[in-house]
Amino acid sequence: MSNLNNARVLVVDDDPVFRELLLCFLEDANYQVDTVINGFQAVESYRVNPADLVIMDIVMPDKEGLETIIELRKKYPEVKIIAISGGGSHGPEDYLDSARLLGVKFTFAKPFEMTDLLESVKELIGPK
Repeated sequence: MSNLNNARVLVVDDDPVFRELLLCFLEDANYQVDTVINGFQAVESYRVNPADLVIMDIVMPDKEGLETIIELRKKYPEVKIIAISGGGSHGPEDYLDSARLLGVKFTFAKPFEMTDLLESVKELIGPK
């Protein structure tokens, strides 16, 4: 694959194993990847160095994904976000429906196919 641009993806997930999995998968697809563990870190990371795309887990301690999506959209209306969720106690679909209502185009319930995620990344920010 050619390295045509330096598209950056910010991965926000409190699960260290899943966060590392996304990091490795996206880096293998030639994206630059930053990772953080909660919504507070996501907002700060985006403020300091805006990413081309944010992949946001919904259920997280400290500051959860829906609240973070609202804050990012308010401060940075151009932000592109993919929401992911394992659902916690309610199941992922309720959370992902809420994310879609907040303007998130692509949502994925864990577990999902990484190739499907990559297709959504490519649609939002282009191939690497």
